[in-house]
This record gives sequence, structure tokens and C-alpha cells, in this order.
Amino acid sequence: MASVPSLASTLQQQLADALTAALPDAGTADPLLRRSDRADFQANGILALAKKLKGNPRELAGQVTAALPAGELIQDIEVSGPGFLNITLADRAIVETLAARAADTEGRLGVPVDAAAGTTVIDYAQPNVAKEMHVGHLRSAVIGDAMVRILDFTGESVVRRHHIGDWGTQFGMLIQYLIEHPGALEHEGDAADGEAAMSTLNRVYKASRALFDSDEEFKARSRDRVVALQAGDPETLELWQGFVDESKIYFHSVFDKLDMEVRDPDIVGESGYNDMLEETCRILEETGVAVRSEGALCVFFDDVLGPDGNKVPLIVKKTNGGYGYAATDLSAIRDRVQNLKADTLLYVVDARQSLHFKMVFETARRAGWLNEDVQAVQLAFGTVLGKDGKPFKTREGETVRLEDLLDEAVSRATAVVREKAEKVGLSEDEIVENGRYVGIGAVKYADLSTSAVRDYKFDLDQMVSLHGDTSVYLQYAYARIQSILRKAGDAVPAAHPELALAPAERALGLHLDQFGEVLGEVASGYEPHKLAAYLYQLASHLTTFYDQCQVLSPDNAPEVVENRLLLVDLTARTLHQGMELLGIRTPERL
Repeated sequence: MASVPSLASTLQQQLADALTAALPDAGTADPLLRRSDRADFQANGILALAKKLKGNPRELAGQVTAALPAGELIQDIEVSGPGFLNITLADRAIVETLAARAADTEGRLGVPVDAAAGTTVIDYAQPNVAKEMHVGHLRSAVIGDAMVRILDFTGESVVRRHHIGDWGTQFGMLIQYLIEHPGALEHEGDAADGEAAMSTLNRVYKASRALFDSDEEFKARSRDRVVALQAGDPETLELWQGFVDESKIYFHSVFDKLDMEVRDPDIVGESGYNDMLEETCRILEETGVAVRSEGALCVFFDDVLGPDGNKVPLIVKKTNGGYGYAATDLSAIRDRVQNLKADTLLYVVDARQSLHFKMVFETARRAGWLNEDVQAVQLAFGTVLGKDGKPFKTREGETVRLEDLLDEAVSRATAVVREKAEKVGLSEDEIVENGRYVGIGAVKYADLSTSAVRDYKFDLDQMVSLHGDTSVYLQYAYARIQSILRKAGDAVPAAHPELALAPAERALGLHLDQFGEVLGEVASGYEPHKLAAYLYQLASHLTTFYDQCQVLSPDNAPEVVENRLLLVDLTARTLHQGMELLGIRTPERL
């Protein structure tokens, strides 16, 4: 199925061709087309062009109007003000374009695949081994998963990377404790679930930390164990792997709750780049990108200064010979560019790490690993706040466990679903399943509907509300359409371009036609909140349409029913596709 050009793109092309035909001296001119309250679209480019050519803008607008091709796209065109064109599209053009989208057998709704697509490595969802995931891990996972889905849909070849924290000095303490307390990681019975795995890891961590803080000899043995780990001692590595494997059981359980797929081959933690660290440092030093300063290998920047006015370096190798995060991140860039052949490296990372990544990316540019053909981008995100506008904590002042947050969201959502269940006739199994979809969807949508770089308040009461800009509102809109389609009987969605459209039908149809253009903007700017905004507006248009245009009314002629069924069916499919790209389910009945 060929892609379906949007009405806006077709109109843009016709206007551009008319400008060239009417004003051959103008060269290529942009009609500056945009949506308008006065008509369907307004073209504002003629005013600037008239100034450039020293002509009368209204006269030029008349010439352009005359040069437009006769056809079925434009119903009415009016010259207003200093040469603005107010353009109303023909109802027939709207219906025929929507029918073409509905006929797309590949399920893409006529949205094109990006011809210039390349390979993007997305670094997201980065928990730490042997540590519980908390609310701070939420945004990287949710935003990253949405961008994976969106970029993949637009045709990009996407490589996922989960850069987990699986290396460092704390493992010396944990491994030494395990050597001296064999079996500490073992479970009673069969394989552990996520909760049991985390419980075991917590117990071992607390016990080893207490010993480390109170016993100087154990502390010394633990530090020796770090050296053994970094040197690749087989026994030490085997025990380290036990902690990683146990943590993965827990990670997967949390990501399952988030309704996210995280695959083992995509988990390449800090340890995955160990063999590259020495070479990375050698290349940086030999090329003069990094220099020795007080025994450490550093990269300096003219615009990164400390409070004292001195330059603050990126430390690649410490004075004691240990490697910092920078060495690992730079090695990861080398791997992703040279081995994975990435054109774009996308890092979904907390905004508070912006300076670190700015320095890392600049270092990689100086080394030639990033260049005109390969870019690195930080998709920085803000903090999750409590209702009080402060960083989200428990009443005891502790960081909120991510699992507790998700469980509470599902519990609240299940109560909301249960209130409506009898009216819809949901079984207990459906209530439980829909409660999960609504609860997790509410959490994801609240995150994704906010511009990533902004902080946002975590308010479950608002998130699971049936009113306002929430995922539940969108899910109910989808379920409502499914109910209409079930009740339609013998009537099926079908296009009737000969029919005149009511204002609410036109508004809904024009908005549906923008889906592909919005996705293109979301993918190029890494802005999933714009897709969330589009879907909310779509559901709002649908609500107005319901109020003003009954679908299955016995007073409607059969062709009106079929035409309106086409509109609502395409709306449901667009809602479903859009929500799926955000990682949110759309239950058939709610």
C-alpha cells in the first residue's frame, strides 16, 4: 500500500507551484501554510514575497489564486488583509483522503516510511545491579520505550541499549561477603520471582554494608576483591555474574509491570566496555584530546568553569589508575559508532547529567568518533515531583520504590474500572486486566504528555480521572467507538464523498489527516508529548462529533451512517496506533 499524502502537503505543493507559475522571478517560495480559525488553512507567504518583489500583496495573491489548478481539493479561497489566503477544502477531498487511509492494508493508516531513515542507538532504562528501582528510574524507561516504538514505526533501524550499573567498587564488598557467607544468594524452593530476588539482594547488601562499615579487615579484603574483579579473576567474575543474574530477574519483573519489553541481548552494562577502556584512553592521549593533569587523564573545555573560575575537566582516568564514567561512556560511543554503525546516538538521561554528556559528546567529536555523519543527542528529562511540588518521597522521606508506585496506580485504576464494569458487563478477569492497562497507561501518559525536560507532579487521583487530559479519557474514547461498531449491525464503514460534511465531521476528519505529519515531527524532534497532545485533541474532536452528529440514528440515511462509521472507525484505529506508539494499551471494552 502506497503512503497517502496529507491534505496539507498536497495543498502546500499546489500553492508552491502556483506561486512559481504566477511569479517566475520569485524562485522557490514557501506559501507558509498553517491551520486557521478563519478557514481550514491560511497561507501567509505572499506578504513577504510582495515586499521582496516590491509588488502589491493583494494583487499577487489574486495572481496566485488564478494559477491554482482546477480540481477537487479546494472548495473556497478568499484573499484577506494584506494578501493572506484563507482556504477551505472540499468535503469530497477530505472523505476520499480518509478513505485511502482506512484502506491501507499494512495497518499504517497511509503514514509513509521515512526515506532518509538511518540507524539510531537508544540508551534508556538504566537500573543498577543489586539496587531497587525507584521513581527516578521511571522516566528514562517510559520515554525511551516510546521513542523506540515511534522511530521504529517511521522506518528507523533502532538498536536498544540498557546501560545498567553493573561495575564499580561496591561489588568488591558484595562479592567478598558472598565468599565468606556461601549460599547467601540462594532461594528457598524453585526459581525466584522478582520480589524474592530483590529481597535477597537487599538482605545481602545490608549485611555486607554493615560488615564493611564495622570491620576494617573485611573492608581491606573487599578492596582487594575489587582489584581481583577488575583484573578478571575467574572466581570473582563468577560471583559477580551471580549478582547480575539475580538483579535481572528483578529488573524483568518491574519492566513486565510497566508493560515494557527489555531483552537480555540489549542489556549491555558498564562492564560490557571494560576491554575497550585502556585503548580509549590511549587514543585520547595520543591524539592530544586528553592530557595528564596532576596524574589524571583529563579533557578540558573553555566554557566549563568551576566556582573559582578554573576549568573543570572531564576525568577519563583517575590518578590511581581507575577509570571514571567518562571512559565507559566514550568507549560505548566508539562501540555504537564503529561496530553498530549508528548514525544517531540518543541518550534518554536525567537533565541533571547534561553537563557530563555535553563534555563526553564534545570529547568524542574532538576524537573524530562523532562528526557530520554521526550525531549524539541527549533527550534530557526532568524530575518526578510529589503533589507538593517537591521531589517525590515517601512520608518517611525515603525514595519511592517504583514497584509500589505501579501497584498503587493499578489498584486505583481497577477501582475506577470496577465502578463502570456492571454497566458494560465486564467479567472479573476483564476488570483485573483492564485495571492493569488503565493504571500503567495512566502513569505512562502523565509522563509522556509533559515535555520531557520539564518536571511534573505525580498525582494518581488526576491520572486515573475520566475527565481531562488523561490516558483513561483516550481509552474510554476508543472503547466507546468499539461499542458503536458492535452495535452497527449490518452497516459497515464506507466512504461517501458525495455527502456534505457537518462542521464536527470536518474538524475530526482534518485532524485525523494530520497523524502522519505529527509523527514525523515527534520522531525528528524526540518529542513524544506532541503525540500525546495530538491524541488528546483527537479524542476531544470525537467528543464534539458525538454530541453533534449521531452515528446510528434511525433518522440517518444509510450512506450517512456508513460515512460516519468510516470516521469513527478510522478515529479508533488512529487512537489505537498512537497509544501503542506511546506504549499504552487500548481495551476493547471499558
